[in-house]
Amino acid sequence: MDGIEIRDDRDAGRLEAVEGGEVVGRIEYFVLDEPASALVPVHTVVEPAHEGKGIAGALARELYALAAREGVVVAPLCPYVVRWAARHPEEAPAADPELLRAAKGWLAAHPERF
Repeated sequence: MDGIEIRDDRDAGRLEAVEGGEVVGRIEYFVLDEPASALVPVHTVVEPAHEGKGIAGALARELYALAAREGVVVAPLCPYVVRWAARHPEEAPAADPELLRAAKGWLAAHPERF
């Protein structure tokens, strides 16, 4: 992962992997406020030319680290992040089922966002 920078574009709801000024991967997410604050990843995308380099995993790891630094949890709806979290329970604490239900409800009420 040499040369890849991960940056949070909170306004756009994107955690981006950038290489040489080009976004080569991203996790699209939203911030849930109720019933508790959470980062909710919805999609993980890695550009085809950059697949297999560990970018998606690095993005997932950074999303959980970002949440920990902010004192919030991750409520994953993205299938990739759900699988990654299951493989890395020491880095990815499980989200409360109520938070996951609230996140799914928010997403259903805002389909235009994703």
